[in-house]
Amino acid sequence: MEFKTGDWRSVKPIFLSDKCKQCGLCFPVCPDDAIPVNKEQKREDFNYDYCKGCGVCSKVCPFGAIEMK
Repeated sequence: MEFKTGDWRSVKPIFLSDKCKQCGLCFPVCPDDAIPVNKEQKREDFNYDYCKGCGVCSKVCPFGAIEMK
């Protein structure tokens, strides 16, 4: 948390909340813990200060709720 590494990214994940089913598959695979989950266990938009744009979350999402741009 000391170093913000989001500037390393060449592609950016876009969270499409209308497609998200809150299945919980994306946030455990994020190597940088850049997908916050609130107190109700609902995922929120990306923390772009730490997201490196690896795309693992996009690949694991079965609903197409994360697009890499």
